[in-house]
Amino acid sequence: MSEEVQRYGGGGGGGMAALSLDLLGQVLDRVREPRDRKACRLVSRAFARAEAAHRRALRVLRREPLARLLRAFRALERLDLSACASLDDASLAAALSGADLAGVRRVCLARASGVGWRGLDALVAACPRLEAVDLSHCVGAGDREAAALAAATGLRELSLEKCLGVTDMGLAKVVVGCPRLEKLSLKWCREISDIGIDLLSKKCHDLRSLDISYLKLLGLGMICGSTATNKAVKCDFDSSLWVDFDMENVQSSELGLTGWLILVGNESLRSISSLEKLEELAMVCCSCIDDDGLELLGKGSNSLQSVDVSRCDHVTSQGLASLIDGHNFLQKLNAADSLHEMRQSFLSNLAKLKDTLTVLRLDGLEVASSVLLAIGGCNNLVEIGLSKCNGVTDEGISSLVTQCSHLRVIDLTCCNSLQQCPDSIAENCKMVERLRLESCSSISEKGLEQIATSCPNLKEIDLTDCGVNDAALRPLAKCSELLVLKLGLCSSISDKGLAFISSSCGKLIELDLYRCNSITDDGLAALANGCKKIKMLNLCYCNKITDTGLGHLGSLEELTNLELRCLVRITGIGISSVAIGCKNLIEIDLKRCYSVDDAGLWALARYALNLRQLTISYCQVTGLGLCHLLSSLRCLQDVKMVHLSWVSIEGFEMALRAACGRLKKLKMLSGLKSVLSPELLQMLQACGCRIRWVNKPLVYKD
Repeated sequence: MSEEVQRYGGGGGGGMAALSLDLLGQVLDRVREPRDRKACRLVSRAFARAEAAHRRALRVLRREPLARLLRAFRALERLDLSACASLDDASLAAALSGADLAGVRRVCLARASGVGWRGLDALVAACPRLEAVDLSHCVGAGDREAAALAAATGLRELSLEKCLGVTDMGLAKVVVGCPRLEKLSLKWCREISDIGIDLLSKKCHDLRSLDISYLKLLGLGMICGSTATNKAVKCDFDSSLWVDFDMENVQSSELGLTGWLILVGNESLRSISSLEKLEELAMVCCSCIDDDGLELLGKGSNSLQSVDVSRCDHVTSQGLASLIDGHNFLQKLNAADSLHEMRQSFLSNLAKLKDTLTVLRLDGLEVASSVLLAIGGCNNLVEIGLSKCNGVTDEGISSLVTQCSHLRVIDLTCCNSLQQCPDSIAENCKMVERLRLESCSSISEKGLEQIATSCPNLKEIDLTDCGVNDAALRPLAKCSELLVLKLGLCSSISDKGLAFISSSCGKLIELDLYRCNSITDDGLAALANGCKKIKMLNLCYCNKITDTGLGHLGSLEELTNLELRCLVRITGIGISSVAIGCKNLIEIDLKRCYSVDDAGLWALARYALNLRQLTISYCQVTGLGLCHLLSSLRCLQDVKMVHLSWVSIEGFEMALRAACGRLKKLKMLSGLKSVLSPELLQMLQACGCRIRWVNKPLVYKD
């Protein structure tokens, strides 16, 4: 072995060292697995130099090596710091100092709650060609952070999703400083109002994608724009006093007052309608948008290709008809959980989209067979969503799929009157890739067999709560391209059915066996032997599984997410087997695994170095084990630890202090709030950690 390393990987003039860095870089580009790339670097210094000169993307999990990595890889274009635990302004600025990041164009700081305006200032200064920034779920980010990003004048994509402190002022800074924005997400930025959206529409003429979902500021009062009178109304809910005043005289300071409820409504859509290049618009759960607003949008530029008005309570099919009337190039329309009835005007206008519409979601609607027949006129559909739609029948589905033979995604979740629909789908939609049949408990075994035989490209099928048994899984084994299989609540499935799947579905990456309580260790042995690529596995309440079964799972090297809730027969020994074998583990759920003790935590602390989310509620762990775990796992950010009866107050104190700078989310008993030191709680809050206090009785379940 050492001779081969010397020949091919040594520093001499022959072997790998004789090849150019560009050629070696092209070889590395074709190595898909990170572990294999690492092996190449370790065995050959030439490969290590090539990657340093050629690598374009970097994802960092810990802040300690960040500075060294940024200096080592000088050709970076994409930098992901979303999983970099305990990253803050000081550590980010220090890492950026002296690094050559002139080529970096995209940076992801999602959930990096420790990074504020100082860190963003340093980032913008270090990356002069920055084009895309993701600051989503940085709940503490506000107007100062937005102002820092505004200095990146070349910015084209920006996500401020759930940056709860951003107001119209911060948005104004961004749109004035970054006029070339093409994609912007303001989802859950609940302090943005019509005023901010109006300024955005006037300044960012190149905008192609905009997400204003959930835009509202919850408070005690309310401002509602009126398109007719340009007036607003302030309502003091305590005194029930209503006062009218002129919107033009509202000062910016007033918009930030505590106790206001600012709602984005129809006036925003009037502004948005002027964006001539806008192609994608998401307005999920915007409760002040109604048919009048959609009519305004319909009279604007005919550029929209994708519209999402799901969960908009005041939108009807009449409003959607007006929208379609003005946008005859629509390709995607999502009206899930919005409509209460289907009018003929909508169906008539929908026919105008028969050549362009590819995605239609109408979840939660009352749908008759005649409606599905009319929808079938859009024969270029590739995705249809009818989840929880009343009135869906086999006849209606048959009339739909007969016309829409190009369908690749079909969602029929909770359409529980269906029986023969898999037959018609198999006959007409042979290119289907994702089929969701959750709670369609009357579908036949024969129908599933036809799907497996006629749809060779099937990649995902959801049979949760469908009552399928082992015999139904035998034909599904023919689906060699299957990636996702969900069988939750199918209690008749046993090791035999699992063996069928394991024999042929070697590409499977996600398997849900929630409450399939006939599965035993033998089934997991077959699974581990045949499905080596599994990344996500749900075994919650499969209570016949023991440590032996977890030993088999230890051979699944690519496993990242493992749910083991209420497996009462497993102990720390089984958890040790998983931790040692599954080095890529990111999330593990051990809630109500009553026999898991410190031995399991010590194994996770030593081997599961990439673990980011952990649930250990009701486990028999001590303060010592908890402290060792939280102090050792540098990537751990989310911990749920309710009813850890063996952990003392001092144990909680030590453990939380050991991980204070890294934790972002905690779930604990509300009783601890009054006994943990205020200084510790303030320190956690200052580090961006959100604590969810719960009051649950101590109840043991089998």
